[in-house]
Amino acid sequence: MPSSGEVRKVGEGQHADVDSQVRVFPSAPHRGESASDIVNGFMEATTSDETDFATAEKYLTKALQKTWDPTAKITVLTSSAQPKEASVTGAGRKESSVIVDLTGTKAAVVDAKHTYTPQAGAYDASFRLVKENNEWRIDDLDDGLVISQQDFSRIYHPVNMYYFASLGPDTQRAGGADKTLVADPVFLRNQSDSVVSTVSTLLGGPSKWLAPVVSTAVPKGVRLYDKAADRGVTLDDSQHLKVRLDATAQRLGGEPGCTRLAAQLFTTMQDQSAPKLAAVDLAAADGRSVCSLGKDQAAAYGAQNLVGSSERQYYIGAQPHRLLALSSTGSTSARPVNGPFGGTKANLEAVAVGRDERIAAGVRENGRQLVVGSLIEDGPFAPPVLTSKVKDGLSAPSWDGFDDLWVADRDPSAPRVVVLRNGGGDPIPVSVEGLTGRVEALRVASDGVRIAMLVQQDGLGKLKLGRIERSGTQQHPTFEVKDLRTLTPEGEGVTSVSWAGPSRLVVLDDNQSDRAEQIQYVNTDGWATTPFEGISQAASVAASEDLSRPLLASFDHSVYRLPPDSTGKRVEPKGDDPVYPG
Repeated sequence: MPSSGEVRKVGEGQHADVDSQVRVFPSAPHRGESASDIVNGFMEATTSDETDFATAEKYLTKALQKTWDPTAKITVLTSSAQPKEASVTGAGRKESSVIVDLTGTKAAVVDAKHTYTPQAGAYDASFRLVKENNEWRIDDLDDGLVISQQDFSRIYHPVNMYYFASLGPDTQRAGGADKTLVADPVFLRNQSDSVVSTVSTLLGGPSKWLAPVVSTAVPKGVRLYDKAADRGVTLDDSQHLKVRLDATAQRLGGEPGCTRLAAQLFTTMQDQSAPKLAAVDLAAADGRSVCSLGKDQAAAYGAQNLVGSSERQYYIGAQPHRLLALSSTGSTSARPVNGPFGGTKANLEAVAVGRDERIAAGVRENGRQLVVGSLIEDGPFAPPVLTSKVKDGLSAPSWDGFDDLWVADRDPSAPRVVVLRNGGGDPIPVSVEGLTGRVEALRVASDGVRIAMLVQQDGLGKLKLGRIERSGTQQHPTFEVKDLRTLTPEGEGVTSVSWAGPSRLVVLDDNQSDRAEQIQYVNTDGWATTPFEGISQAASVAASEDLSRPLLASFDHSVYRLPPDSTGKRVEPKGDDPVYPG
């Protein structure tokens, strides 16, 4: 603080930048450092703000500097690992090499496509060091980086890339199937040219996990025109993103293909731009404009185009067990829906509302029967579309964005997952690759290529994410769920799940230590969960893929609406099992 001098008015340009991040500068190796000091210095240099790792490479021998690839992968440890000298060859001043061990507990791995995958277990690596110009330098180590979770959170940020859903025989079905974009979450390093790194990553294609069920409008091998000073990407003050590619206009597929690529770029950048984008302009290598996509046109390609309007929220009344609807205007008073689902003899145990809010599916008769009916026209329930042989056999159903109805039959003697096309017809069995345990509950994303399932294993409901692969024909489709990912930490269970955004789920975490079921957010790549503040426990939870809609939760036979920016409000009358369309 100044102790003397005149008082002066502080101008606008003198305000401290409260949003600026602390920058971490790397330190080069010093003369006479021990082998362990060199390894420590190298590890610290890799966590600096340098994006080219120039200082980190100074800890390597000249030969290794030419071959080491820091972008190959990232091993994320639960905490910083401490190096320890393990063995020495030679003796005294003539020692020729040193082995330094690095041990720790692994939390996850991020691959070359920037995809985060939880991978718990022990970590053990060895660094070989040799004398170069009489100083210890690392001569042998694996490609990639090894950093702690704390450093990873500081250095990297999550970004959703967007690719088109590949729906096999369902591509031509109504509902904008050919314009459906799917979120593919990745982690990118914080840097000044984050727009360039985001665009470049999108052009590089989808993650290995999602690739079988998505496609990209990027022609094979096309990249940014990085010979220009701006590396092919500019974002001007009017929020026009201009991307120049190293390809001819013909390679970009003309107007249709170029527009689809612009839609991918627009949706990807829209997720992280503030203010929002106005347009995306694509140019060929010669600088000639190929196509432009404004925000109004881009809306037709949005990731939300199959979510539905979510005009109302729903739950099952306590007495009688019928479907009640809340308007989205903030009303705290629910009314029965039209049709058989709103009748006093509905006797519903679980329900799923179609994404157009004109149809619903419900479980009745002690969990044995699945019925489908109108939310507009009055009349009795039609005969059940599916029947289980056991009490409480059927799970709550789920609609995808193409009016297909998914449900699990929990019959212990013959557990299965089935699809009912357009909510009826013969049930189509779904094979679930690598499934151990029984599917207790499921929720399908609107895009129709991802499914979240609660699988009963070792007395706990484990949250699994699966990839839906569609094949066959429109008349005889087939469905397979492959490559299951476990999104719950070891020893923890989940009792309720709902999609809560393009790449996020909301769950009830069954904490076995205190028996409290807390609302948590879980990313589809398994990144650390975030507790929902404002409510300590619940019996069920529901969310919309439309992030503007409030969270719903039930507890003690009452339903609560939980907006992120205000206090939760209880709605009337009493009830349970809140749901959004889907």
